[in-house]
Amino acid sequence: MEIYDLLKKTLKDLVQDNHLESEDVVIRARPLTPDEAIGNPEDRDYPLIAGRERMIQAEFRHTIGQAYTDMYGDYTGKLIDIAQMELKNNFRRAIFISSLNAVMRYLDLIDKTIHCKDNEPRECGIALVGYIAAKYGHPRIAMVGFQPRLVESLAKSYDIKVTDMDNANIDSNKYGVSVQSPLKTREHLDWCDIAVATGSTVVNNTITDFLIDKPVIFYGVTIVGSAKIAGLENYCHCAK
Repeated sequence: MEIYDLLKKTLKDLVQDNHLESEDVVIRARPLTPDEAIGNPEDRDYPLIAGRERMIQAEFRHTIGQAYTDMYGDYTGKLIDIAQMELKNNFRRAIFISSLNAVMRYLDLIDKTIHCKDNEPRECGIALVGYIAAKYGHPRIAMVGFQPRLVESLAKSYDIKVTDMDNANIDSNKYGVSVQSPLKTREHLDWCDIAVATGSTVVNNTITDFLIDKPVIFYGVTIVGSAKIAGLENYCHCAK
């Protein structure tokens, strides 16, 4: 079963098994401001602050789920409609994924669905170094998606290669690492021992490129529900 078919089936089953389809259950989703999403960190180089991406927040019975996306806007709809939504673009996938996270959090199937704030991303990057060392030793790492604090920390301890979709980062040097275009991703995956990939791949429809025969750590709150369903490794040290 394709991953999106699996995710949609799971949400439909959760709606039916918990008798949510017979109620006027409403999901409200909206893009957060940078301050709402990440607070006021000392470092100002995050995509959320630069404005190239936003965080969609879905609220279900006062429970929150979030997802990164480059297509954002407001949405209000019944849960059953979201479960049946055609996932034809990044906006719809962001609504679906953030709603899935909110519902799974409400049902106590997952936690850590709210992005960390202020200087917690730096703490997250430092902790990731130890997490990888304890589980994988000293691997070569292909980093998919430029998350500045993660790259900054990993580059001090590991041999890493980085790709990113943002033209503002491509061909730039970040913490001693040259950020390459996504055209280099397959080459990096062939080279690495493990990959560390942004969870927003489940929103931008590239996640199947990283379901490979090597360890892949998907980082961030976006993918927490999907990772639980699909049995993927998810790292998000400081999320709430």
